[in-house]
Amino acid sequence: MSAMLSSTKAAAALRVAARVSAESMLVLLMAGVTLWIVGRMWSVVWPLIVGLFLTTLTWPLTRFLRQRGWPPAVAAGIVTVSFMLVVAGIIALIAVPVASQSGELSKGVVEGIQRLREWAAGPPLNIGDDEISGAFDTAMARVQDSIGNMVTAVATGVGTVFNGVVTAFLALFLMFFFLKDGPRFVPWLTRQLPGRLAVGVPIVAERSWGTLAAFVRSQAFVGLLDAVLIGLGLWILDVPLVLPLAVLTFVSAFVPIVGALFAGLVAVLIALVSNGVIDALIVLAIIVVVQQLEGNVFQPMIQSRGLGLHAAVVLLAVTLGGSLAGIVGSLLAVPLAAVIAVFWNYLREQLSKEGPETDSDEAGTPAPAMS
Repeated sequence: MSAMLSSTKAAAALRVAARVSAESMLVLLMAGVTLWIVGRMWSVVWPLIVGLFLTTLTWPLTRFLRQRGWPPAVAAGIVTVSFMLVVAGIIALIAVPVASQSGELSKGVVEGIQRLREWAAGPPLNIGDDEISGAFDTAMARVQDSIGNMVTAVATGVGTVFNGVVTAFLALFLMFFFLKDGPRFVPWLTRQLPGRLAVGVPIVAERSWGTLAAFVRSQAFVGLLDAVLIGLGLWILDVPLVLPLAVLTFVSAFVPIVGALFAGLVAVLIALVSNGVIDALIVLAIIVVVQQLEGNVFQPMIQSRGLGLHAAVVLLAVTLGGSLAGIVGSLLAVPLAAVIAVFWNYLREQLSKEGPETDSDEAGTPAPAMS
């Protein structure tokens, strides 16, 4: 005979479930309100995030100069100017060779279009010049009909470029001030917070900074790996502009999805107009293989090791971030997941019975914000 269920225990279980559900709803509501506030302040939050990313790249050199006795403002200024010169040099390294070979590339584009027309005119398509001209006229008519939408799209694109330039300048200014005054942040934060918050928040901030630095380093390593592998393939196929294309691949690795697509499209186009269809298809295959290895093997493994996250968590975070917020979501998903993991691990340390009873040592000597 089966045992009877206890109504008292069932009622207690339902009360616990109801309380947990209500508390979870409050947490989710608070998270939603926080995200809404961040969205309303995005014009300020986004340059702040970019400035932090740039600071993680340039802080080691700034720390080196400060340890050699350089004043903080001078060290930060030298590093900021040097960073701007490096970026300008990278742009010149890509633009100058492309400009010097623009005549050959444009000639190759014309020849490629002519080959495409000749191929379309033969079997199995057998498309004549009249049909091609008719299709071109139809396309031009549609373009003229939608000229208003095109103007709107161009205006939107110009506005996006302007916002990007403003964001870049704000990020550079913020990077300078972070490099100059960053180590003062944790002591200042400790003085502003009451009670245990004066201990816990600085510790979480310090660990989050280390996590962000690990993310940027791992992303740079993945970009370097992409640049070496794709550049080696282009060099073997004797595709022109190998070095600019490799540099473009490295830089675009910091922009998820769109960066890889843009760099790959440029490489395939140059291979098409210079070496022909076969080499262009080989370059496309190389890029697809390298990108698949990066997205499914290299990046999850490297970032999981550096950030303390499982490779599956990294992959799922990027997928979720991209589905929720597009490119920006893909870029911020992994560091955000790592920061959440830092916060969760600190809570576990504080709530664990095996953890330290007091935090007197940590409270007495807070860690610097950048180390």
